[in-house]
Amino acid sequence: MTIVYSVILMSVLGLSFGIFLAFSAKKFEVKEDPRVKMIVEILPGANCGACGYAGCEAYARAIVANKAKPTLCLPGKASGVSKKIKEILENSGKS
Repeated sequence: MTIVYSVILMSVLGLSFGIFLAFSAKKFEVKEDPRVKMIVEILPGANCGACGYAGCEAYARAIVANKAKPTLCLPGKASGVSKKIKEILENSGKS
């Protein structure tokens, strides 16, 4: 009988902790601007730091926050990255 009680207790604890974690994940969810992901996909992904930021994702976040110019990516200049970034910012209505 001890085993049955132990299994029931562990099941109830597991279920309650699972519900608590699901609630906490929704409550403390961090919303991210979708433009950051689109800009990261356009950047060359070299993470070289030539733009002055720690990597391509940090640079993309700075662009979206209007803290950096879209023309700072040196490896992407030849492929027209700055024009593509400007298009993303203009199409979203926030530039």
